[in-house]
Amino acid sequence: MLRDIKAIYDRDPACRSFLEAVICYPGLHALWCHRIAHFFWSKLRLRLLARLVSQISRYFTGIEIHPGAQIGKGFFIDHGMGVVIGETTVIGDNVTLFQGVTLGGTGKVKGKRHPTLGNNIVVGCGAKILGDIKIGDEVRIGAGSVVVRDVDHDCTVVGIPGRVVVSKGRKVHEAWLDHGNLPDPIADKIADLQKRILELNTHMSTLEKAEGLTEMKSETAEKSDA
Repeated sequence: MLRDIKAIYDRDPACRSFLEAVICYPGLHALWCHRIAHFFWSKLRLRLLARLVSQISRYFTGIEIHPGAQIGKGFFIDHGMGVVIGETTVIGDNVTLFQGVTLGGTGKVKGKRHPTLGNNIVVGCGAKILGDIKIGDEVRIGAGSVVVRDVDHDCTVVGIPGRVVVSKGRKVHEAWLDHGNLPDPIADKIADLQKRILELNTHMSTLEKAEGLTEMKSETAEKSDA
C-alpha cells in the first residue's frame, strides 16, 4: 500500500502529501478495491462476490477493473474516469494509465483475449489497447491511439491504428509524463511531401529558365543569319 501511495507521489506533481494521495485519488481506491476483488476471484473462487466488489468500486470511482485482471507493483491511474481493464489483462510493474484508457478484448473469443503490458509503460488519455497483444517494456502510447498489434520494447506508439515510432536513442523512462510531446508520423509524411513538392517546383523553374535561355539563343542566332 505504501508503494501504491509512493507511485502517486512520485509521478503526479499535483500530489502534495501522502494523505492527499490516500483521500483524493480514485485510481488508488480502485486499485485497493481490485486487490480485494482479485483475492476473492483467484484465491477463494467467490466469483459473484468479486464482481460485486468490482461494481461497487466502479460506481464510486468511475474505473472498471475486472477482478480477474493481474496488476503488478507501482501501478498508477491518474484521474481515472472511464478507465476499463478487462478480465484477462496482465499488467507489469510501474505502469501509468491516464483517463479514458481501455485495455479491452475483441470479438467473443474466450480465454486470453486482453492485452499483456510489460514494465515501465505510460498509456496516454483515451488510448485503446485491444486484443491478446503484448506491449513491451519502456513503451509510451500517445493519447487517443488505438493499438491492435504487438509493440516491441522501448518504442513510442501514436495514431489510429497505432504506429510505432522508434525513440531515437532517448530512453522512455527519462520522460515519464511527457506523453504530450510525441512524434506525429502523419505530420512528418506531409512535411516530407511538402519538401519534395518544393524541390520539384525549384527543379521545374530551373528547367524552364534553361529552356527560355535556349530559345532566346536560337532566336538570336536566326536573326544573325538573316
